Amino acid sequence: MSGRDSPGPSGRESQEVLETIRVSLTNLFSRLALHPDQSASKVIPDLSFDGFLSHWKSNGFKKIVTMVGAGISTSAGIPDFRTPGSGLYDNLQKYNLPHPTDIFELDYFIENPKPFYALAKELYPGNFRPTPVHYFIRLLNEKNLLVRHYTQNIDSLERLAGLPEEKMVEAHGTFHTNHCLECGLEFSKEWMKEKIFSDTIPLCDACNGIVKPDIVFFGEGMPDKFYDMPAEDFKNCDLLIVMGTSLEVYPFASLVGHAEPNCLRVLINRTSIDKFGSPTNKRDINFIGDCDDAVWKMAEALGWSDELKALIKKRVANLKNRK
Repeated sequence: MSGRDSPGPSGRESQEVLETIRVSLTNLFSRLALHPDQSASKVIPDLSFDGFLSHWKSNGFKKIVTMVGAGISTSAGIPDFRTPGSGLYDNLQKYNLPHPTDIFELDYFIENPKPFYALAKELYPGNFRPTPVHYFIRLLNEKNLLVRHYTQNIDSLERLAGLPEEKMVEAHGTFHTNHCLECGLEFSKEWMKEKIFSDTIPLCDACNGIVKPDIVFFGEGMPDKFYDMPAEDFKNCDLLIVMGTSLEVYPFASLVGHAEPNCLRVLINRTSIDKFGSPTNKRDINFIGDCDDAVWKMAEALGWSDELKALIKKRVANLKNRK
């Protein structure tokens, strides 16, 4: 049998090899990015959450970067991906996918786009309302404290809360722009929404190719902003707030490694991650609990509760008037 005739690895075997590589890189990035800088002195004297709040109230922060994942949107009714029994991956079983993650695999999407668009109809921006976390991030921006907001989410709730687009890096893409996979023709969000809610597979008017929202699928590159902005954004950042993410997905999780040694890093999540909150940490704080609870605690400690409530009330009224 010639070399040309020799069978290569199957698609599944190739995926297993790639998964092994991914896990190895993830472990490496985790050691590099998540472990605290042991050579640095403590950024603040008390690395408890209360100590952090006390320091913020007394000393303030000037340049804040936020990083968020699906956990900030669960109180809006949007399931996260991995929670057993209620996560999106568990709920995708009804589509009889070879593997739950295949719904975000480009090759599978081209072969069978129906499951993705059925899910898109459930998750489409506008079906849900922003949470207190989204409004807290907007409040940071209105106080000229927010350098940049990095999100893994594709729900566009930051936009709905009124955060300016230029302040956001939507690392995993957005429904706001859509392109034909064949000819690259762009389609509006209104065009895509009409197709999705009429249960019609979106096909290009010019070439009849499949039109896909600019959501980042597995194997696709992140938006240019994700690579271009962190170096400058984190340069003088004195506070990094990470909320609602397990920091398991790379390269997004590697952003925490951009924070300078004197930058305080605060993790707000239902589960602890790596050494956040460990007594050996010099600059990392761990709040294990609900993200909404955490932002209300921050707002109360800083005397911002009334402002946050007023912001939410005004925006909710505006959103109702849009209907």
